[in-house]
Amino acid sequence: MISKQLRHAALALGVTVLLAGCAGPNPRDPYEGYNRAMFNFNDKVDTYALKPVATGYKNVTPQFVQTGVSNFFGNLGDAWTSINQFLQGKGEAGMSDLSRFALNSTLGVLGLFDIASEAGLPKHKEDFGQTLGVWGVQSGPYLVLPLMGPSTVRDTVALPADIAGDIWRYKDPTYVRNIGTGVRIIDTRAGLLDASSLLEDAALDRYEFLRDGYLQRRESQIHPDGDGAPRKVQKDDTDETSAPVSSEPAAKQLNSGTPPAAN
Repeated sequence: MISKQLRHAALALGVTVLLAGCAGPNPRDPYEGYNRAMFNFNDKVDTYALKPVATGYKNVTPQFVQTGVSNFFGNLGDAWTSINQFLQGKGEAGMSDLSRFALNSTLGVLGLFDIASEAGLPKHKEDFGQTLGVWGVQSGPYLVLPLMGPSTVRDTVALPADIAGDIWRYKDPTYVRNIGTGVRIIDTRAGLLDASSLLEDAALDRYEFLRDGYLQRRESQIHPDGDGAPRKVQKDDTDETSAPVSSEPAAKQLNSGTPPAAN
């Protein structure tokens, strides 16, 4: 398992090295030529495949079912979030997220009902890319991944860990896991339909809008004080800058074929 994750990381680094020959003038986005091409590819997949299916899902699926699906996968993500909280040195926030996972997995019927929020346990969203950022690893250039959308070199290298931290990937039998993954993707995209329509009406250059929004959001997640230094761990740190999966900004997910890992 470890060697497989290392191969994924090595592949990500190899792609980055190959892209270096296509470097452009923007220091934040030196691979803009490649990124725009990949953005257009992802956009076509979304326009002709994912968005129509998500629209149909939203129109025919009862709201309580959509809420249950979002809650279920969001609850699974709380487990990985808690681990990242602990890795970042935020013990209190980590215990809060671990308690959320335990409470919703039991009394919340496998996470279908978010009773933890009603009990005063706020929801956070942390991934390994944020953890690396807190540890002082620089984000590196902006990078658009096939079907997965906006990322950075750091977040791409962290992606194998996020995939490994997704509880659903270990679900058996395989056909159930695959069906659940498909529903998860569609449900996530359905939750962004209104945001995507607003973006299409407002943005002159959707690529730049999404890129700048994604980079600013990632920076605020890791450096909420805007000082460029890793955030200090406070006793009562609950990471209020993070958001539930169901409210992920368009800059993160509009151009995605799959949801962020471990949601």
